Order: sequence, then structure tokens, then C-alpha cells
Amino acid sequence: MKQITASLTFEWPSRASILSTVETLVIGTAGGLVFLVANLPGGLISGSMIAVGIAAIAGRQLTLPPILTQTVLVLLGISLGSVVSRHLLQQVGAYPLTIGLLALATFCSTFGSSYYLQRIHGWDRTSAFLAGSPGALSQITILAVERGADLPGIAVVQTMRVIILTAALPMVLAIAGVASSAAPSLTTTIASPLDLLELAAASLAAALVLRLIRFPASWMFGAMIASSVLHGAGWVEGGLPDWVRGVALVGIGALIGSRFARMRIKTLAGHLSAALGSFAVAIAVSAIFVGIVALTTQVKFSDVVVAFAPGAMDAMLALALTLHIDPIFVGAHHLSRFVFVTIATPGIVHLFGRTQDDVDD
Repeated sequence: MKQITASLTFEWPSRASILSTVETLVIGTAGGLVFLVANLPGGLISGSMIAVGIAAIAGRQLTLPPILTQTVLVLLGISLGSVVSRHLLQQVGAYPLTIGLLALATFCSTFGSSYYLQRIHGWDRTSAFLAGSPGALSQITILAVERGADLPGIAVVQTMRVIILTAALPMVLAIAGVASSAAPSLTTTIASPLDLLELAAASLAAALVLRLIRFPASWMFGAMIASSVLHGAGWVEGGLPDWVRGVALVGIGALIGSRFARMRIKTLAGHLSAALGSFAVAIAVSAIFVGIVALTTQVKFSDVVVAFAPGAMDAMLALALTLHIDPIFVGAHHLSRFVFVTIATPGIVHLFGRTQDDVDD
């Protein structure tokens, strides 16, 4: 209960914080609109992320406050849940096989990327394993601090992977002809004011319950579960207005791009080659497993690509929303990856990383 109370505690932001938030939103909105007008794949999220990322690298202190971040994640969760249908729910039977393959892909990707970082860039084993582990960045950061790992290097490798995937995946899928470049309308109607109020109340309640039990990505998944139940049961018809969904996508893009505000250019440049090489190894490994799933199951290729992409959960689900990709399939797999990484990474670091005595010395 203390965790929920702390997360809801409100403090008046400083003038500098307000200006930084406004600047982040303005830059993100401008970038998203440019991409949208140019009809580029994943326009709102990719444009917002790239614009904010460039401004952050240029030295602007861009940020989004927690309350705004949580609001954006809840809106995203509601939008994702609104596309639930009996057809999507019937695909659950394919999940055990693909989730098992995803676990194996995650294991192979982690070891492949860490081996590359050790052999080519001379990283120590602990830092290499933590940088090569896809997803669960907060847990990875805690482990890095505890084990005395190269935290700046890990942050660059992890962040660059998310940035590249979020920007490149929509274009790759559009060029391959397996996903539309423009995001189609996901719902035929806008929910009534009463239904919208019901959606908001149920989503917030579910998110708070998941946060209480320390469920990963609780704000987004709580809202997604509540919205899925209400829509799947037929208790709510329609979804959020298009402009609200657009705000959520711009917000997620801005949130990802603002990660560069905490990085110095010297730090970024020093680890850029390691980040790109590690990313290439991770993508190559993931591509092998994507091919296996595509050839042995009836799951759509675009769904498999986004579900197996070693990116952040919120970013990949946002792409699923904007590219009209099955969010239930993608969400189930990225949640499984998060749980797998959270459970397995400490053990992997303990077995293969530096010993605690080495860290203490």
C-alpha cells in the first residue's frame, strides 16, 4: 500500500520542470506530426522519439514527470485492450510453443551479445551479460550497481537497442509489405462518455492492484487487462478518440527519446560501436527464431517480428497499436520475456559474471 501511496503523492513541480516538460511535449508533437504528414511508418511514435532524442543529444534537458508518464501508459493500455476480440483470444493456443522459443531466443541473444562485447570491445563478463540482456532495464540497472558493472556503457547499449528498434521496425515491416505504413483505425466507434468513464475507472483500479503486487509495467498492463475484459465481455463498445490515442503514442515516443538527456555525448560516442555491434548480434539471433516460428506456425509474420524484437515492452506494444499488429500476442510475449529476464539474469550474472569478492575489491 505504501508503494501506491508514494506513486500517487503529488508535489508541485518547479518552474524549470514545467518548462522542460512543455519543451519535451512540443518537440515530440512536432516530430510526430512531421512523420505523420510524411506518411512514414509508425509516424507519431517514431517521429516523436527521434525529434526528442536529437534535441536531448544536443543538450536540451528534456523530461516527462512521473504523473504524465503514468497517464500516457494508462491511455496506451486502454487503447490496446480496446482491440480485443474473440478472434484474438482464440489464438492463445499458439502461445506455449512460441513463448518457449522466445525464452530460448532470449537466452541465445544474451550470450551472443555478451560474447561479442567481451571479445571485440574487451568488456568484463558482468557488464557484457547485463548489456546483452534484452529488456527489464530497471532490474538490469539495479544489478549493475550492485555488481560494480559499467553502468554508462550498459545504459548506452540498452537505450540504443530500443531507439533503433522503435525507429526501424515500422519501416522494415512497411518495406517488406507485411504491415501498413499508415496506422489504420483500430476501433469503429468512440465510446460514450459513460463508457469512457467506466474504462478510466476500471483501468486505474486494475493498474493500482498490479502495482501493489509489483507486477511489471503495471500502469500499462493494468489498463490493458481492464479494457480487454470490458471490451471482450461486450460491456463497453468503442474506444478512445483518435486524438487521445495519438497523444499516448507521442508521449511514449517522447519518453523513449528523453532517455538521451541523461547521457553525455562523450559517453554515447565512446560506446556507440559496442551498442551497434551488440544490437546486430541480438537481431541476427532473433531473426533465426522468427524464421523458425514463421515456418512452423500460422502466426502472422509481422506479429512474430514485433513479439520477438528485443526491445522495451512499452515501445513494442505502442508499435503494435500503431501498426495494427495483434497486441495480445505481442503483449504476452514481451511480458514473458520480462519475467524470464528478471528471473534468469541474476542467476546468469552469478554463475558467469565476476564473483562478489572481485566486486568488493
